[in-house]
Amino acid sequence: MHITYSKAQLARRNGQDRDEIWIAFQGKIYDVTDSRLWRNGMHYEHWAGQDLTDELADAPHTWEVFKRFEVVGMLETEAG
Repeated sequence: MHITYSKAQLARRNGQDRDEIWIAFQGKIYDVTDSRLWRNGMHYEHWAGQDLTDELADAPHTWEVFKRFEVVGMLETEAG
């Protein structure tokens, strides 16, 4: 069972405020800390610490890229 994190908790894992670099996609939170593509919390024009679900349409890759990363939790829904 995974821990649920709020958007505020996710935002602190942006590679700047803490060492962890996390992103969310389709309700799952992924740890991308060890990815060389996410150094300093930025990947091209995308910033870590946020939900990137809506931004995938502009990416040159599919959702399958997330299979490379560990799921560390679930993103809390707006309803809680």
